[in-house]
Amino acid sequence: MRIVIAGGHGQIALRLERLLAARGDEVAGIIRHAEQGDDLRAAGAEPVLLDLESASVEEVAECLRGADAAVFAAGAGPGSGVARKDTVDKGAAVLFADAAVRAGVRRHVIVSSMGADPAHRGDDVFDVYLRAKGAADAYVRSLDALDWTILRPGSLTNDAGTGLVRLEADTGRGAIPRDDVAAVLAELVDTPATAGLTLELVGGATPVSVAVKSVAGN
Repeated sequence: MRIVIAGGHGQIALRLERLLAARGDEVAGIIRHAEQGDDLRAAGAEPVLLDLESASVEEVAECLRGADAAVFAAGAGPGSGVARKDTVDKGAAVLFADAAVRAGVRRHVIVSSMGADPAHRGDDVFDVYLRAKGAADAYVRSLDALDWTILRPGSLTNDAGTGLVRLEADTGRGAIPRDDVAAVLAELVDTPATAGLTLELVGGATPVSVAVKSVAGN
């Protein structure tokens, strides 16, 4: 498969790129800064230089043409302010989805956040973030041209992955290593039967491949 990842230099994306490249997939990661390219190459991915906050739909679609799947793993990051929650966590996600439609790439996997909700209340930066992610998720759900899956991890950690997770429509709060989020994403990309599902993810007792197969059968 050829898989294009938005936010290619993110902590989850780099882990995902390594997993996909190791299993023989062709991976491209969209990055904002040229100096990030070496990290992607080391992970086995092709760096694509493009700023999703200023690019046109056609420019992003050009990156996606010929891909079998697209993964949105971009984010403004915890140090960013309110404005970039709108331009990245919402705006870039909408742009990437529209570009996938234009490029004819149906399989679309999104890294969202537990608690994402366009109607979430509050004025703190994290509240704005949850609204932005929720609005982006709602927009993607409205696109019949995409076979989307939305993944909403719990609190992210840098602990070593266990390969054991809980993946359900509603898991309740919990933590999850970024290693395991990447492992689940790699399985989801390759499991189109999960299209149309919004899934929460926390640490658990079920092997990743079994967890994904289980939700795919629902």
